[in-house]
Amino acid sequence: MDDFLYAPHPETGLPSRRETDTFDTFFESSWYFARFCCTDNHNAMLDERADHWLPVDQYVGGIEHAVLHLLYSRFFQKLMRDLGLTCHGEPFKNLLTQGMVVAETFYREEGGRRTYYNFKELEFERDDKGRIIAARLSSDKLPVTIGKREKMSKSKNNGIDPQDIIDKYGADTVRLFIMFAAPPDQSLEWSDSGIEGAYRFLKRLWKYARNNCRAAPADATAYTGEQRDARRKIHQTIVKVNDDIGRRYTFNTAIAAVMELLNVLSRMNGQSANAAAVRREGLEVMVLLLSPIIPHITDAIWRAMGKETALIDAGWPQADEDALVEDELQLVVQVNGKKRAQIFAAPDASEESIKSDALGNENVKRHISGKTVAKVIIVPQRLVNIVVHG
Repeated sequence: MDDFLYAPHPETGLPSRRETDTFDTFFESSWYFARFCCTDNHNAMLDERADHWLPVDQYVGGIEHAVLHLLYSRFFQKLMRDLGLTCHGEPFKNLLTQGMVVAETFYREEGGRRTYYNFKELEFERDDKGRIIAARLSSDKLPVTIGKREKMSKSKNNGIDPQDIIDKYGADTVRLFIMFAAPPDQSLEWSDSGIEGAYRFLKRLWKYARNNCRAAPADATAYTGEQRDARRKIHQTIVKVNDDIGRRYTFNTAIAAVMELLNVLSRMNGQSANAAAVRREGLEVMVLLLSPIIPHITDAIWRAMGKETALIDAGWPQADEDALVEDELQLVVQVNGKKRAQIFAAPDASEESIKSDALGNENVKRHISGKTVAKVIIVPQRLVNIVVHG
C-alpha cells in the first residue's frame, strides 16, 4: 500500500518511508502454519487447502510460546476466520508445553556482582557417583562457587555446546539422553553421567544386534515356555510404546520399555533356531520402535539385518494378539486387604478353582487359621481378597 508506506515526514515534510518492522517475532510468526498449506499461492494469504489441513493436530512450545505465540496465533486465526479466509476458529487441537533444560551454575562474586563461568573453563572434583562436589577455574586453579541449577542461558553461562557431545558420543547418544532423561513437559537436568548411561545402552544394543541380526524365521508351533514369554514381552512392548508415544507423549517411558525388553532378550537361554529367531524378532521390533529417537544406529542395524526396504519407509510394528495371550496369570492373594501370597492360574480357570488354590496356599492358611471366612472376592486376572472374621 504505497499510499501508506510513503508519506511526508511529520517534522520536515520531506518524502519519507514509514518503518513497518514494528512487531516482535512471536506476532510476526503467528500464522505461518496456515501459510505452509498453500505457499505457492501468490494471489492470497490462504486458500481452501488451509481449511483441509487445519487445525494443527499437535502444537509443541516452551513457556514463552504458551504466553506469546499461542496468544497471538489464536488472535490471528480468529481474525482470518472473521475475514472469511478460513473456516476454523482455533489454530491448534492440542498443546504440549515442553520443559526447560537446566544445568548447574558456577560463579565468583566480587563487589556485589557475579561473574559466571562455563563448564569448559572449569576443573571439577566429583564423588563416587559422578556428582560435582567442588570446582575451580582452570586458569588460576582457585575455587568457584557451585550455584543452583538454572535454565541454560547466556546470562548464567551454563549452556552446553551439543557439538562437543556429538563429537565424543555421536548424535544418537544426545538424542537418546534428552528424550530419556525426563518427560517432555518437565525440566531436563543436564547430566554427564546421564550421557554416559545413554552411550552404554547404545553399545549394548549394537552388541546385541551384531550377535542376532542374521537369524532365520522360526516354527511358531515349537516355542518353549521361555520363548513364548519372550515373544509376549516383545509384543507387550509394542503396545506400551504405541500408547506412550501416540497418546501420552511420554517418550522416556517408551525408551525405558525398550531397555527392559533388551534385558529380557539378553537373558534368554538356548541356541536353537527358534531361540535365535525370537531374538531377531525382538531386535527388529526394537529397531523400529527406536528409529524416530536414534535414527543413525537403527538404520545401520536395519541394513545389517539384510532389509531391502529403507528403515524410514518401513511400517510401524503391530502387536500380535496371539502372542499377547498369557499361558498363566499371576494373582495376588490378600487376607483382609493385606498381601499374603501369589498364585498362578490359567486364563480360563474357573472362580471355584482360583478360590480353592488361594485358600489352599500354605501362607494363606496360616493367616486364616482359627478364623471364619466371610467371603472371597475375586478381581479377574488381578487378585483374590479373602475376608475373615474372628
